[in-house]
Amino acid sequence: MNEARVLVKFVIEGLGEAKGELKKFLAPKTVEAILKVLPIESYAAIWKEEIYFKVPVKVGSEKPKNKVETGDIAYWPLGSAICVFYGKSQPYSSVNLIGKIIENLEIFKQVKEGVKITLLRC
Repeated sequence: MNEARVLVKFVIEGLGEAKGELKKFLAPKTVEAILKVLPIESYAAIWKEEIYFKVPVKVGSEKPKNKVETGDIAYWPLGSAICVFYGKSQPYSSVNLIGKIIENLEIFKQVKEGVKITLLRC
């Protein structure tokens, strides 16, 4: 399985789901490490216009970025977390860009702190 783009689904308890695409060329080591541990169940934390959740993956900086766009999915090495940027806010510290939300980005605006999120392959 060495597809360049992998479709994933974020299932948000009580709200529904969003689809995303992980792109290996953005950060191959990071994406590979995340795919190995899917499905991931975690709990949402909120920072400005971003939700993030802890994942059982430890990867250092890989092509680190300090600027992101709305809809970007990133891995935050400092917090071992996956971040979804649904608004204008920028990361707290540099992140490894890993993909993009392709369906239902709006759902993340309704996520409350502590809600269960499951990330899995489509």
